Amino acid sequence: MRGVPGSTPDTPRSPVPTPLPQGGRRASRAVPAVQVHDAAVEVRRSARRRRTVTAYRESGRTVVLIPAAFSPAEERRWVAQMVAKLQTREERRRRSLGGDDELMARARALAAAHFDGMPQPASVRWVDNQQRRWGSCTPADRTIRLSSRLRAMPEYVVDYVLVHELAHLLEPSHNERFWSLVARYPRAERARGFLEGVELGSEARPAGAGEDDLVD
Repeated sequence: MRGVPGSTPDTPRSPVPTPLPQGGRRASRAVPAVQVHDAAVEVRRSARRRRTVTAYRESGRTVVLIPAAFSPAEERRWVAQMVAKLQTREERRRRSLGGDDELMARARALAAAHFDGMPQPASVRWVDNQQRRWGSCTPADRTIRLSSRLRAMPEYVVDYVLVHELAHLLEPSHNERFWSLVARYPRAERARGFLEGVELGSEARPAGAGEDDLVD
């Protein structure tokens, strides 16, 4: 899916604002002390943090941000807790969105609801190799592919990307007719705003903005 105003394909989620403890103040800059525990988890320490711990996915690994003052024991405890929290949430989303069969059923339901059932995709599936798009459509063979990174997004955003690709089965170009078709999805503007936030958050995010925050 290209040409969505205010979005950049396949970027991580936008950061969740990190709460401060009462009376706490942010330091003027972070002093990172990066420690790689293994190939999948990276811990970054920051003097700007006092009590909050943040974790997010980045390029196939988990990044956990902790206060610089944490002891080794606190670091181990929080890393284990945050990794488990991310895994639990991702598994819940996978169950909610399902596999390729469920994605096809979802696409058909959206086609019936917003396009009178006219778009009839031959296949709709999740893919892991789309690095620059949220989704793609090949009208010639009526195939639709959605980036597996969308599993981390709210369901209405996934539905918006499906509607976008279904619209391409009716209008291949990003012309006025195409956008009028996409606008039939009631939450299209909100979904585009979400994707715009993802883009802006990714651009503004320092070496540690977060997808998940916990406060001790």
